[in-house]
Amino acid sequence: MATEGDPTDLVKIAHLLILAGSWGMQLWVTFVSGFVLAAGVSRHTFGLVQSKLFPFYFYGVLFSSFLNLAVYAAYHPRELLDTHEAVQMALFFSCVLLAGLNAQWFSPTVTEAMFLMQEVEREHGLGGEVGVHTSKEAYSKLREQDPKYKSLRGTFYRYHGLSSLCNLLCVICTTASLVYTALNLRTV
Repeated sequence: MATEGDPTDLVKIAHLLILAGSWGMQLWVTFVSGFVLAAGVSRHTFGLVQSKLFPFYFYGVLFSSFLNLAVYAAYHPRELLDTHEAVQMALFFSCVLLAGLNAQWFSPTVTEAMFLMQEVEREHGLGGEVGVHTSKEAYSKLREQDPKYKSLRGTFYRYHGLSSLCNLLCVICTTASLVYTALNLRTV
């Protein structure tokens, strides 16, 4: 528990606000905004909104996770870390890594495949329907008839799955960091 000096109250407040803000943003984007949009706008509009939102989201999570890691590391030198502090540091680092993968690799790949899929869908009069479960038969038929579309869809879902997994793991890491921070508060 020994540290390289104690952080000022301002540093403690900034650290907690950044952590809580990142967690709130992650919960909103992961569990609310996508479902609301998917139910209320067309598939192609949903994809366009997500393509604009996700880069800001992933870089926001990356930046906030990096700041939390930097602040935590500044006041917890490696030589003085106990097990709990090492876990907290690993959680912050994991979130930096996961958000970085999403920001730099998975999200751009998903977006590129999505836009290419949308071009093919437009050629077949698809993509304007609202809601997730509409026109399943038409999309299934398109996959059977168009090998390019089937390949793009495979790429899209593969990288979308990896992106979702990274995002979910990042949410778990941030949640665990917030719980750890809360359990170590001296008072409420």
